Amino acid sequence: MTENKTKPTDASAADFLAAVEPARKRDDALALDRLFRRVTGWQPRLWGPSMIGYGAYHYVYDSGREGDFLATGFSPRKTSLVVYIMPGYADFGDILARLGKHKLGKSCLYFNKLADIDESVLEELIRAGLDDLASRWPVSPS
Repeated sequence: MTENKTKPTDASAADFLAAVEPARKRDDALALDRLFRRVTGWQPRLWGPSMIGYGAYHYVYDSGREGDFLATGFSPRKTSLVVYIMPGYADFGDILARLGKHKLGKSCLYFNKLADIDESVLEELIRAGLDDLASRWPVSPS
């Protein structure tokens, strides 16, 4: 079995966030960090070179593949901000309809800037995603 390429690192999440460019994206990333800390109650951890994770979970699929991954988090990418709602099985259409301007992948939510979305709805989505994840796999705080 292959291992996940994205793993937690010992690098500082705070240092990573402080270095995000441009300044507008850094401000949004710092605001997201505060939001995730408030919703989860957990400290951030850098996963791979650019993912800020809150909590973790261990999964074992029917195929036998298993691994660890961040429970929720975000990445301030060049083109957009990406929020990770793991593992992406639940239908959160009712919440997403109220979120604001975004695009959706299987376990990823993309938006250009924090001003494009309703932060209180994002908080609701993060909590719903964590609740759904915890109903499937044990979630550990970070």
